[in-house]
Amino acid sequence: MRWRRCGEDAALLDCDSLDQMRAAHATVLAARPAAVVDLVPGARSLLVVGGVAAVKALLDGADLTHPPAGEPREVTLDVRYDGEDLSLIASDAGVSTDAVAELHTQAVYTVAFTGFAPGFGYLTGLPPELRQPRLESPRTRVPAGSVGIAGEFTGVYPRASPGGWRLLGHTSATLFDPHAAPPALFAPGDRVRFRAVR
Repeated sequence: MRWRRCGEDAALLDCDSLDQMRAAHATVLAARPAAVVDLVPGARSLLVVGGVAAVKALLDGADLTHPPAGEPREVTLDVRYDGEDLSLIASDAGVSTDAVAELHTQAVYTVAFTGFAPGFGYLTGLPPELRQPRLESPRTRVPAGSVGIAGEFTGVYPRASPGGWRLLGHTSATLFDPHAAPPALFAPGDRVRFRAVR
């Protein structure tokens, strides 16, 4: 791991892996150093705003091979597996479209980090059979609620936006509501399950 200064009161921790970042994030959340103002997890990094010295001291002696024990919040989303790329996903995986839905719903996912758009969670735990590249040419508009896959991640588009993930279905769940508390349905560390509906 390597620390990089970001302005006067923040530092970016470059991690060796997504799992190490998740462990570092969970460790800091569990300890809750008073001086920490914000934590922003990424795929291989953790931005610490405020309390950098306290976080460095905390992580120097921590086991970052796995997150601290705790009971994560669990969210279940109903999904219609009727996405524009469902046949492409099935063909590239060498399975039927029904098998794609079955593989996707059997896994339990973890919100590793959020980004791209408010409420968009990058979910890990995608079965190896479904790990596929992004589309060669991104769409200019992906409908809100679209469930997609890209690389090792699956996720749900919280609002209509451009995007290059392969779409396997959609949900009617609200992923982001600025008037709700909290506004985002997903937070790092949450567990997510998908349930197929007709």
